[in-house]
Order: sequence, then structure tokens, then C-alpha cells
Amino acid sequence: MVFEIKAYERKIFSLISEAAAEIDAPTYIVGGYVRDRILGRPTKDLDVVCVGSGIELAKAFAQKLIPVPRLVTYARFGTAMLKHKDLEIEFVGARRESYRSDSRKPAVEEGSLEDDQNRRDFTINALAISLNTEDFGSIIDPFNGLIDLQNKRIVTPLNPLATFSDDPLRMLRGIRFASQLEFDIDPVTFEGIQQMAGRLKIISAERIATELNKIIMCRKPSRGFMMLDEAGLLEQFFPELTALKGVEKKFNIAHKDNFLHTLEVLDNISKHTDNLWLRWASILHDVGKAVSKRFQKGVGWTFHGHEVVSARMVPKIFKRLKLPLDQKMKYVQKLVGLHHRPISLTKENVTDSAIRRLLFDAGEELDDLMVLCKADITSKNKDKKERFIRNYEYVSEKLRVLEEKDKIRNWQPPVSGDMIMEYFGIPASREVGMIKTAIREAILEGEIANEYEAAFEYMKIKGEEFLS
Repeated sequence: MVFEIKAYERKIFSLISEAAAEIDAPTYIVGGYVRDRILGRPTKDLDVVCVGSGIELAKAFAQKLIPVPRLVTYARFGTAMLKHKDLEIEFVGARRESYRSDSRKPAVEEGSLEDDQNRRDFTINALAISLNTEDFGSIIDPFNGLIDLQNKRIVTPLNPLATFSDDPLRMLRGIRFASQLEFDIDPVTFEGIQQMAGRLKIISAERIATELNKIIMCRKPSRGFMMLDEAGLLEQFFPELTALKGVEKKFNIAHKDNFLHTLEVLDNISKHTDNLWLRWASILHDVGKAVSKRFQKGVGWTFHGHEVVSARMVPKIFKRLKLPLDQKMKYVQKLVGLHHRPISLTKENVTDSAIRRLLFDAGEELDDLMVLCKADITSKNKDKKERFIRNYEYVSEKLRVLEEKDKIRNWQPPVSGDMIMEYFGIPASREVGMIKTAIREAILEGEIANEYEAAFEYMKIKGEEFLS
């Protein structure tokens, strides 16, 4: 079969072919670029394999481009990379790999194209396009990867036990590809993942998090999580999530499966946002329920304070998974801690003060918080679900009206600490903080307007009270 080379590819492919002929190194395009082009998916990463020196090929090719691009070489790995227009092109020599049982880092030696295809993780990633004069454009498919693409299957090219033992990260990659491409994993291949799941322990948290984030960003991420769980992988790096699995019953009263609920919330929110960290907030919003679960006679199952418990768990989970411990983590923690607040504001007798406090506490994240809260509505009872949605719309409108009136969101104090110190002629002290807090509380309670004049007059009153 001959690959359909597009007009925008022909010049690049031809120049690589010319460079390969000059250094007498048979050359091929391999892996993800071939797969994605056949599937009609956008791709900008071009992997070029030659039987020879990838670095020498990259140098020869770079000289044919105008202007000559910057070439980055990695002599230790025998690879080179350059960027041309919107393509990132990596060159490497074909290689053979062998692994030790305690490491996913292989011993590498020069090899043939066949060796290079044998080391690939899945048949759909082992496809190659020849850039050689005698068969330019032909597809080399030793493992029937084209058939697997057509049948939407993830299959290892060789024995799955050996494939996953050599590099256990391939188990996560297999599930990630199945999630991204909406393919099925071949039963024998999936059984291999289950049998080799324990090998995941040699994979770093950073590598695991990279694959997990890609699964989270899929169109329907719950499918990937279900596969991770069924394979026995999820519990190894995310035990807090698998702890939510199952339904417990007492006195014929049961609670919902909070693991399945969490995945449904994740799918719901994924329909409305590509914000990875907002999706993470949906995953962690109920993670504290396994810890806070209690049964009370006459009441049933309760999860009091689960949002507080969940928020406290966020830094530990982020740290273990080597996720960023910066503003992203704080953003997730904030949303998790606040996600139960809007439901308490759906009562008709809710005070303006309570609305102001949510505006104040949520700040810039208010819109994302409301997206999370709506995604959290998973009731199967149609009437109940519609009532919840109406309630949130009611709260959203109250938030909008009060924010327009009082300007509390992203609030900055009308009177600063410096103003207080200057007016009363005092240094920084506990009393300055007390006056600032009193002004803030008065504004949130609606006792004074959120404006300088009212706050300044109130400051004078409180100053006399605290400083006398």
C-alpha cells in the first residue's frame, strides 16, 4: 500500500529522502505521525528513523532548508531535532533494545528497521513510510497495524507480557491511546496489562502523571479511568479515588457509588471545558467522602464536611503525583473546598450576606466554581435534576445581581492598612488588622456600602473602639 502524501508534505519528504541518499542511510517516517495522518488527526511531530546515524541525517537535511534551522543534537541518545514551519522533526538511528527487570531504561544498540518496529509499543505505532527512492511512499506494516486502525484496536506487536514487562509505561500508554482514539484494547493485550500491572512500580510519578493528564483531557475521560481501574493500575497511584468505589448498605439504606459519581461529574465538566485543572477539581471534589462517611440512625449516610476534608487532601495527592504545587494546585484546592457552598444558597431565605461571602471567597474562580457545581448534578431522577438546575440558575442570578450592585468579586478593601496607620498615627499592629477585618465584615454583612467614603467613616468609629 502507498501512503497518500499531501502537497505540503511532499517537499519535506523529498528533501529528507535526498539527504538520506547522500549519506547512504535507508530512511523512514515511523510511529505517531503515520498513525494520525491515516486517521485524519492533526499532527505536527514527525519522527524519522534511518538505518545509520540520525544525527548525520539531520545535519544533511538541515543544510537543504533556507534558512538553515537550529539543530539540537543529543549525542548520548543518537538523536537530533529541528523545527521547520509548524513541524517538529526528530531524527534517530534504528535501534534494538533490551531491558533489565528493574528498569524501563533499555540497553540500546544499532539495528534494522525491523528491530525498530519490533520495539514499538503497539501495532498502530509500528507503521512506517519509506522515503527511499526504490519504494518512496510505500507503507511498511509488519504487524497488520492498518487492520488494527480500521478495526479500532490497540494491540501489542509482540507478546504483551514481554512488551509490558520491558516498559511498564506502555500499559498506561495503551489505555491513553484507547481513550484518545476511542479504540478498544485487544482482550489478550488487556489481559497482559492486568498480569503485568505490578510492574508499574518502577515507573516514576512524573511519567504516570503525564499519561494520566492526557487521559483526563480526552473527550470522555471516564472510559480511561474505568480501564485503569479494571487493569489494576489506578489503585497503585491513586488509592484515594479507588477508595470511593462501592455501595455500602445499612438497615436497607445505601449511598451512591462515589467513584462512579466522580467519573460522571468528570465527563459532565469535560463537555464544557478544556481546562485541565478544572477537570482535576471535578476528580477531587468528593475525594474526602471515603474518610468522612458516617451512618446515623434516623438520618442515613452522611458525608459532613467532606468538602473540607477533600480540600485538605489536594496538596498531598498533587505532591505524590508530582503535579505542580503552585497556583494550579491552589486553584484546584479552592474549587474543591467551595464546591458545596452554592447548594446551601439555593434556599429561598438565603441572605444577601451569604451571597456576598461566596462572591468574596470565590473571587476570580466563581464562574469555574459554578461550572463545577452544575457538573456535580448527576441525579437519575429527571424532576430532581431539573429542580437542582433551576436552583443553580436562581443562585447564579442572585450572584450576578448582587455583584453588579456591591462589586464584591475580586474585592479590594476601600481603606488600606497604610491609610489606617496614617490616620491614627500608629505603626503596623494587631489593631490595624482588627480595623480592616471589621470594615470587610461590615461590607459583607451589608451594613455599609462597598465604597471609600462609607468605609472611611466606619474606620474612624472602629478605630476609636479598638484603640481607646
